[in-house]
Order: sequence, then structure tokens, then C-alpha cells
Amino acid sequence: MAVAMGLAACGSSGSSGGSGDSGSGSKTLRVTLANHVWTENIKAALGDFEKQTGLKVEVTQLGESQLSDQYNVKLNAGASDIDVMMYRPLQEGKLFAKNGYLADLSKDVKANKDWDFSDFQAGPVGTTTYKGKVVGVPIITEREVLYYRKDLLAKAGLTAPPKTLDELKTAAAAVKAADPGVAGFVARTDKSAAVTQFSSFLYSFGGDFDKNGKATVNSDAAKQAYAFYGGLLKDSGPANVSTDMSWPEAMAIFTQGKAAFYTEADSLYKNATDPAKSKVADTVGFAPFPAGPAGSKPYNIPSWALGINANSKNQANAWKFIEWATSKEQTLAQQKAGVPSARTSVWANPEGTSTYPKDLADAIAASAKGGVAHDRPLVVKVSQVREVVGQPIVEAITGKDPAASADTANQAFQKFLDDEQK
Repeated sequence: MAVAMGLAACGSSGSSGGSGDSGSGSKTLRVTLANHVWTENIKAALGDFEKQTGLKVEVTQLGESQLSDQYNVKLNAGASDIDVMMYRPLQEGKLFAKNGYLADLSKDVKANKDWDFSDFQAGPVGTTTYKGKVVGVPIITEREVLYYRKDLLAKAGLTAPPKTLDELKTAAAAVKAADPGVAGFVARTDKSAAVTQFSSFLYSFGGDFDKNGKATVNSDAAKQAYAFYGGLLKDSGPANVSTDMSWPEAMAIFTQGKAAFYTEADSLYKNATDPAKSKVADTVGFAPFPAGPAGSKPYNIPSWALGINANSKNQANAWKFIEWATSKEQTLAQQKAGVPSARTSVWANPEGTSTYPKDLADAIAASAKGGVAHDRPLVVKVSQVREVVGQPIVEAITGKDPAASADTANQAFQKFLDDEQK
């Protein structure tokens, strides 16, 4: 979607580029971005940036897998032909920071008071900070919320969406009892893909993946969360539920009218509300993540951020791009186009939520307050660890013993944590 985006004053900060760059770099800026609506919006506005700065921006746009492959090859080789990098703080951020791939932006983010780094939410900023150094600026955020069908609730005699996980369990069972052809609940089931959405259940039961270098996925709280998440899908999920669903498959079940409740990232909401994609668009409602024994603790995370390649020879100009692309004006325009941001002021601005369903905006506001800043273990080998800590989810869904699986997963996860301390 092409949107009209204003241009913040790009050169006002006196940026040094964060690592001694004098600002005399190339007038051609090389920016590597992921396939995302955020990227399409930025590309549509680049003409203004180039006109006012005199820079020429060359954009390389790749799918997530291609992006990771290119970063793995080029950054490991010390390549300098990438200036600005769009990256996933929770998936590869720790690896990149630990390996020194990301420039220190600590001075840059403080240089321009009008740009206002303090406006960014603490949770996402914490995830783009490594050992006290700011290494990225969050551009897209996500929280887990409850999607639900208003008509199916009414049919089951329910007057409001569930506020607690116990109420969710009861409501899901009631919906399935009222219409056996409709699942009471659907969510991701693949052991890796499900980890991020399971995380909110884990936190709301009072658990976490690890603490101070010690794996905790076999704590009493974690075992209860595994049993609850898997049991909800086993008892009230789709008939013959598979254990290889990521969000597209789970979302499809919901949007085809085959499920009443669905916990998922808020950033995917248009898949459920767009009549071109959803058969139930006019009956979809949103609510905050239901509270568990420890309260409602959904994740509030930066799914994507911008950083600067530490080996770039053009860091001052790279910062000019980031400063512009993450300005209040650009962020407001992005959010109005459906891209959830990390800026507090944009969420507080009625314009910032004008294109969102009101109940979704309210759910997001509630989630941001108590949100946890990660939705997976914060480790270098994220993909491998997700496979490990996600296995008890599959065991619970298939009716096996998630507690025993959690003990096994905890031992395996601890080995990863120990290796990182060496």
C-alpha cells in the first residue's frame, strides 16, 4: 500500500554514525529489507528522502529465508556492501550483536531530541539493546491477542469474550458442544511455530523459558502451561488436529468459519477482517489475552528492527535513513497503513489507531502495558532451541505426557545455555 509519508528533518542530529564515521561516506546508500508491507510503504516514500538528503538509496528486498542466508554469508565474511539492515531482534539479534555485526547506535539515538528515542516502548527497546548498547531501532511490534467470533459466542449463550484462561477453556468447550462441526479453539500446533504463541500462556501461568542462565521449561508453571495449551487444542480444537500448523494454517481455519477462538499476533489481524480473505470478517472481535494464575501477560515484542552493519563505510548516512524511516511522521503513516509500531505517541494519537477496529486497539493498549519483551528463548541458536522447547506442546496435543517431555526438553535446553556461557 502506497501511503503519503511526511519527512522528518533528516540531517538535524549531527550523527556520527555510532562508530567514528565522519559523514563523508558514499552518496549511495545500500539498504537490505524484508518482504513486508512496511518495506513497500518505505519504498513508496523514498523519493522524498532522496530529494531532501541528496542520497541515492539502493534497496535489496528479500524473503525471510533469503534474507537470513544473505546475512549469514555476507556478515560472517565482514562484507561492507550492506549499510542498513532490517533484522529480527528475537530470531537473530543476539547472534548478530554477539558477533559484532551491528554498529553501536547509543550516541545516535540520543542526538536528536525531536526524533525522541524515549518515545519508543521499553520492551521492544530492551530487545534491540545488547549489553547496554543500542544496536537497533524497533520498527514493527506484535502482541498476542484473542481473536473470536461474536456470532458463535452468542449462539453458545455467551455475552462477552473470556477474560481468563479458565473462562476461555469453558467457552471453547461450550461452543464445540453447541456445534460439533466448529472448533472451540485453534492456534499454532507445529512445535517450532507454536513456541511464540505458547509463550503468552507460559508467562500468564507464571513461568518463563529460562532465568539467569538456568532452563525453566520444566517448572510447575511451565508444565501447567504446556498441559493447558495442548489440552485446549486436544479437547476443543479442530477434529483430527494436525501438529504441523503455523499461523497460515491456523488462521485459515478461523477465517473459514471453523473456529470460535484463536490466539495470535495482533499484526495479522487484517487476514481476519478483510472480506477478501475472510468469510467471517463481519463477525470477528478482539480481546486482550486472557489472564492466567499470574495475570494477563502476553508478549510485546519487536518483530523487526533496523540496524547498521558494523563494517559499513557509510554509517552516518545509514543513520540518516534510520532516523527518517523511524520518525514520528513515518511511524504514524505506517501504523495507519496497518503496521503496528513501537512508538508510544503514535498509539496515544487517535490517528494512530483510526484504521484499527476499536476493540483491537483497546486489546493492544492493554497488552502493551504488561507485555513481556520476548516470545521465545533469548539465545543465539534460536531455531534449534524452539524445536526443543516446543516438543512438549506436541506431546500435550496428542495426549501424551507433557510433563515428562518438559523434563527432557529442559535438560536439552540447558545444554544450549551452558554452551553459550563458554
